[in-house]
Amino acid sequence: MSEEEVIIAENVSHEYRRGKDITVAIKNINLKIKKGEFLVIVGPSGSGKSTLLNILSGMDKPTAGRVILDGLDTGMIEEDLFPKIRRERVGFVFQNWNLIDGLTAIENVEAPLWPSDLNGKIIEERALTLLRLINLIERKDHHPKELSGGEQQRVAIARALINQPKVVFADEPTGNLDSKTGEEIVSLLKRLNEEENVTVIVVTHDDSLIKFADRVIYLKDGQIKETR
Repeated sequence: MSEEEVIIAENVSHEYRRGKDITVAIKNINLKIKKGEFLVIVGPSGSGKSTLLNILSGMDKPTAGRVILDGLDTGMIEEDLFPKIRRERVGFVFQNWNLIDGLTAIENVEAPLWPSDLNGKIIEERALTLLRLINLIERKDHHPKELSGGEQQRVAIARALINQPKVVFADEPTGNLDSKTGEEIVSLLKRLNEEENVTVIVVTHDDSLIKFADRVIYLKDGQIKETR
């Protein structure tokens, strides 16, 4: 693995078994992702996009092949060490935001670092810096229900960055937003990608997000059909 690459997928396949039924979600994926790249993975529903994202991020292990994430072979990592490694190396932005209703915006941003060896003041300062970065510092003490959908998604992005990850994975990050707000969210991810040199991998069925990408991968029937 060269210093330029943060993720390598080699002959990766993944299948789901339900009784005697086998569903092949992705098949023979070979992919190298560079540090600082903004990659968009496009495909229709059922094409294997979310499965591929989970495999690349270490959320799941492939049925066949291997994934090297920031120098680590995810297939060789012991199960009980996975949460710690993911927390230290990757961040996630989900379609449904997954904010905790009982926590304020700043507490939601801080939450991935609880518990942590870091001093509480350092965690707070890091969270405040991120809230300023996404222009939500004035809403830091508001709960999710007091925020718009776009504001909640911005909080989710700040939360994904609190652990200073090498890679941020975004699964349909605009799926629950109107087109204008969705474009603002992806513009924010692109700005963070450029200014913070964070690798960003976005999975979407929305072709309008392609313009933000350094590279686009088209997925169909669990296989890469085209790259540009």
